[in-house]
Amino acid sequence: MAQPDTKKIFFENLSGAGKAIAVLTSGGDAQGMNAAVRAVVRMGTYVGAKVYFIREGYQGMVDGGENIIEATWESVSSMLQVGGTVIGSARCKDFRTHEGRLKAALNLVKLGITNLCVIGGDGSLTGANLFREEWSGLLAELVEQGSIERQSVETYSALHIVGMVGSIDNDFCGTDMTIGTDSALHRIIEVVDAIMTTAQSHQRTFVLEVMGRHCGYLALVSALACGADWVLIPEMPPEDGWEEKMCQKLSATRSRGTRLNIIIVAEGAIDRHGKPITSSIVKDLVVKCLGFDTRVTILGHVQRGGTPSAFDRILASRMGVEAVLALLETTANTPACVVSLSGNQSVRLPLMECVQMTQEVQKAMDEKKFEEAVKLRGRSFENNLKTYKLLAHRKPESELPISNFNVAVLNVGAPAAGMNAAVRSAVRVGISEGHKMFAVSDGFEGFYKGQIKEIKWADVGGWTGQGGSLLGTKRTLPAKHVGKIAEQMRTHNINALLVIGGFEALESLLQLYEARATYEEFCIPMCMLPATISNNVPGTDLSIGADTALNAIVETCDRIKQSASGTKRRVFIIETMGGYCGYLATVAGLAAGADAAYIYEEPFDIRDLQANVEHLTEKMKTSIQRGLVLRNENSNENYTTDFIYQLYSEEGKGVFDCRKNVLGHMQQGGAPSPFDRNFGTKISAKAMQWVTKKLVETFRQGRVFANTEDSCCLLGMRRRALVFQPVVQLKGETDFIHRIPKEQWWLKLRPLMKILAKYKTSYDVSDSGQLEHVVHHRPKDSDASAAM
Repeated sequence: MAQPDTKKIFFENLSGAGKAIAVLTSGGDAQGMNAAVRAVVRMGTYVGAKVYFIREGYQGMVDGGENIIEATWESVSSMLQVGGTVIGSARCKDFRTHEGRLKAALNLVKLGITNLCVIGGDGSLTGANLFREEWSGLLAELVEQGSIERQSVETYSALHIVGMVGSIDNDFCGTDMTIGTDSALHRIIEVVDAIMTTAQSHQRTFVLEVMGRHCGYLALVSALACGADWVLIPEMPPEDGWEEKMCQKLSATRSRGTRLNIIIVAEGAIDRHGKPITSSIVKDLVVKCLGFDTRVTILGHVQRGGTPSAFDRILASRMGVEAVLALLETTANTPACVVSLSGNQSVRLPLMECVQMTQEVQKAMDEKKFEEAVKLRGRSFENNLKTYKLLAHRKPESELPISNFNVAVLNVGAPAAGMNAAVRSAVRVGISEGHKMFAVSDGFEGFYKGQIKEIKWADVGGWTGQGGSLLGTKRTLPAKHVGKIAEQMRTHNINALLVIGGFEALESLLQLYEARATYEEFCIPMCMLPATISNNVPGTDLSIGADTALNAIVETCDRIKQSASGTKRRVFIIETMGGYCGYLATVAGLAAGADAAYIYEEPFDIRDLQANVEHLTEKMKTSIQRGLVLRNENSNENYTTDFIYQLYSEEGKGVFDCRKNVLGHMQQGGAPSPFDRNFGTKISAKAMQWVTKKLVETFRQGRVFANTEDSCCLLGMRRRALVFQPVVQLKGETDFIHRIPKEQWWLKLRPLMKILAKYKTSYDVSDSGQLEHVVHHRPKDSDASAAM
């Protein structure tokens, strides 16, 4: 495949020759750890380093022998989709003793290992840092004992540590998302969605207990993602008298016609006096006060199990590569660091700063400084809590501000999972801000036909988990019907517009902006939220719906690959959606372990195809049994999926056979992923707050009049921040013929995919993480993993 230009060619600047890297997983397991191990092994091997597995965590390091073995490229094949950790994990008492660490140091020195990649929680990483600090003293002791030569002290003088946080609780400060959290949310939401159907049938209340002894992240985000009626978390215990308030809330919900209630309890939930609030206490309370038929479901270790989500595979793969980069760049004075992602940006943070911040959270909770504990958890956690309160608890009519503004919300373009969560959030935040909310059916086609009606708080109950678009959506653009649309806006006195959709939504807003010159009705605040599985909208790194589509593709790829297990060698050619945008093919390729991904943005010719076939043939002869090739639907008009299938079939004769699959519209269907539910919910809430601000700013002499560029915006996620950008300014960043942005961040992931598939390629390290310091709050609007 054609090679992208790079600012730095990685293997010319940083070499791992002569270095030994060991990777271990420690503490509780988490889905995605195997993807991280795979990335460390393959990137380490790629740069010429020796890479070792340490089996059974620190216990294996202390015991040595067969627990520390050299890893090969092939030894990490077929582990990307496996949950847990295949190299084992154990809690080790021996490593906590000086004698245990002395044994561990001896075992590492024997093999020349001075670079450690530790995947675990704060306890595992703190232990690694202590080991690093004691290293020179341990070596001196080993010399005195005669266990090693004095020369070894000079040769192996420094131990370098890089950490990756693997924990489903997401309880490590300084990182936005830890490996395993997204997968755990998938398990929780799958259970909640299943429980909702039975609860609805019997008009039951369900109390779900989720993991989180000291951190309420899983409980809070799953409550946001399923629209739970009540959530109890350790960081923010409910006010005294919560029992009565909760029962009033449940009763009020039922009186509005809802047939079920969901209450989510973190296992570490407490009241203001530190007394535990268990799921059984909550159940007994509901039965006693309300007499509702109530059941308890404790999810337990289900949350740790199962296949890692696409998000966790990509997160872990990127972090694994970044960890190897960080180890190669360390010097004797470099502090131990943690690698992570902030938004889409790789970051490196001093390990002990993160550990200290994490300990500060617990200290604040112990001292009953709960507001401070929430702030210390980070901006994302705080924002989740505020958004949940805003959407779950309806203020009495008497407490609502009176704005007299009418806001219309509509979906435009193809349906995308998460659209309904965004509509629900917009409606409820709008009502909380005092606006009258209107729903437009079938996009701009419904708009000009007058399919507009007021939508109330209760109308959007249960929408978060619904796939597709409940409002209805069409690709019709407004240009031909601006007169009729203006008339409808006049009739319903619409003062602001929220448009949720893909590329058509962007084109629509540009057309309405231009129509301002003719129709004053469009001189109102207008905001667009990107929602498309293709992720092809300029001005944003992520779109609502793309994560759900990615998971659908990756799950299907896993099944397709598994279908060939035990048979002869086989290559699968899979066609993905995306129009001209190669996001789905590339990122799904990285998450599913593809050997190649053909996209429009990176032109390829027959020579590239031939090279790929030869490369795959070579791999098939020596190591792998199954190959995976993805092709974006519009990557090339001549090199079609059929052509590539026939080429691979012919050239692979005698080595492998081929099968092809066109995934089609299954990529658009299904219930939204936790990520898309929360991304949709949170950016929609932020957009409505912006709309309110603009309405107040532009209300003059009894009417709203907004005709500036910054009153017609797209809200997108750029690197680490959620940013409002005037749509007019995005025109220059857009290729309108192919309906894609001119620059796309994910193209930097392509060399990474190739390296992990054993290609020799150039790798741009100019975008790799730089060591930063942990801050209590990141810059304004930095809500890094945006949804999460």
